[in-house]
Amino acid sequence: MVGPGRPVFVLFGSSIVQFSYSNDGWGAILADVYARKADIFLRGYLGWNSRRAVQVLDKIFPKDAAVQPSLVIVYFGGNDSMGPHPSGLGPHVPLPEYIENMRKIATHLKGLSETTRVIFLSSPPLNEEMLRRLRSSVLSELVRTNERCQRYSEACMELCKEMDVKVVDLYNAIQKREDWSTACFTDGVHLSSEGSKIVVEEILKVIKEAEWEPSLHWKSLPTEFGEDSPYDVVASDGTSTVNISNFTFHREMQWD
Repeated sequence: MVGPGRPVFVLFGSSIVQFSYSNDGWGAILADVYARKADIFLRGYLGWNSRRAVQVLDKIFPKDAAVQPSLVIVYFGGNDSMGPHPSGLGPHVPLPEYIENMRKIATHLKGLSETTRVIFLSSPPLNEEMLRRLRSSVLSELVRTNERCQRYSEACMELCKEMDVKVVDLYNAIQKREDWSTACFTDGVHLSSEGSKIVVEEILKVIKEAEWEPSLHWKSLPTEFGEDSPYDVVASDGTSTVNISNFTFHREMQWD
């Protein structure tokens, strides 16, 4: 760890997490928003389902770790919701097992510490036509449909309600944009920069509205080394300096 200590956020999930630093992704945006306020760790695994996630929970989130995360953002479901392959191989996880796996993940994470907070992301929709058109020839037919994504998304939402876990309804949030099917994906399933902006907006909304003590909203967290300094840039009066540690002028979007 590099000191001084900051709150630790962990992004845990499948490819939508692993790719979240690519293409102006939502992980990269969060890292910028929380610059000098929190450290964000990426634990994303391309192709994984909730079954594999449960198998490594203790390795990724050991209960005896000296530092426990302040926030874990979890996404699994898109791969689980794929149709089963006749061979029995592949990422498909039946819906009842998916629910229980996500329950195990939530229970484990909430047990890490009294101040570890959890946000689940539900399965987003797909552009089915784009997905079929861009499918790699090295893969067997991928049975991905919006109907299946919706079922797993709704199950995730219901579980979070039952367990009092914060959740982002990505399935419906993304579809609020009229051109979502073309604007929000790079390949029909993975998020473009426009799709990622929706994810960030929804995550920040949840964090801001959560009654967590302490608050984890970026505007509430202290800025590391944010004190005034004679080495800051000189003000127009020529006799004082301007503390620019919290300036956000470089951001294309000004996040709330």
